[in-house]
Amino acid sequence: MYYFLMKKIILIFTLVWFGFISYSFAADFQKGLDAAQSGDFVTALKEWRPLANQGVADAQLYLGVMYKNGDGVIQNHKEAFKWYRLAAEQGNVDAQISLGAMYENGEGIIQDDKEAFKWYHLAAEQGDELAQSTIGWMYYEGIGVIQDYKEAVKWYHLSADQGDADAQTDLGLMYARGKGVTQDYKEAVKWYRLAAEQGYANGQYNLGWMYYYGKGVIKDYKKTIKWYSLAAEQGVTKAQYAIGYMYVYGKGVIEDKVIAHMWWSIAISQGYEHAKKNKDKLVELMTISQIEEAQRLERECVSNDYKGC
Repeated sequence: MYYFLMKKIILIFTLVWFGFISYSFAADFQKGLDAAQSGDFVTALKEWRPLANQGVADAQLYLGVMYKNGDGVIQNHKEAFKWYRLAAEQGNVDAQISLGAMYENGEGIIQDDKEAFKWYHLAAEQGDELAQSTIGWMYYEGIGVIQDYKEAVKWYHLSADQGDADAQTDLGLMYARGKGVTQDYKEAVKWYRLAAEQGYANGQYNLGWMYYYGKGVIKDYKKTIKWYSLAAEQGVTKAQYAIGYMYVYGKGVIEDKVIAHMWWSIAISQGYEHAKKNKDKLVELMTISQIEEAQRLERECVSNDYKGC
């Protein structure tokens, strides 16, 4: 459900199989790691199961990952849950996050937001930035815990200070809206920019929005276009729509109905229905050749994953 938590889970799987986490275990563990890296999960299971049964937390985590993914074993969420819990109870951060995700999504266990919050919170208290960001979000939404904007800000700050772009963007929103903190557009811009400069699409869009309305910065349509374009290239539909709007009215760019049509068509194709009414009105002002050119550019843009459109 939470994009950034899923990103963390994917990161855990990567660290597992490619060995970016340092270990000081016996040769048996290394054999398992070498086997997993080469795709030989049967051997990895053979080496790791005895260690997991002996209480080695990282081996327990890895068995959980294998059962979660169905790597070398029949996929079994209940078995994954069992091994994650054993590792999580020993304080393994990645296992705590994985266990929290299983409670959140009801995989291998009855869905339980309070239990999800509990395990994410344990990982957050150990300093994991993505768990901290998740806890901030749960406080913001009141999921698994009583809604508390000040607590949300606290956890967003802890994560944002470690460089997490999700948390930086969410913290920027808190400052922009004055939730849990005194409203401060300049502070919002600061955090949006940090996220945007890391290539985080929502941070880029929000920074563009601040430049468009002159909130916390001097109004600047060219900078608006810059940041909207970067977000649009990553598939952010509201940015794609906004760029079309700016081309229609020539804000920061030369007025161009063809480009506007292209971006609105792309946004609509991704489910942004708000653009449809405006596109229909725009079509009435365009020639057949302009519409055909816009459709051609749309096809090229989509085929290039929105890059350089």
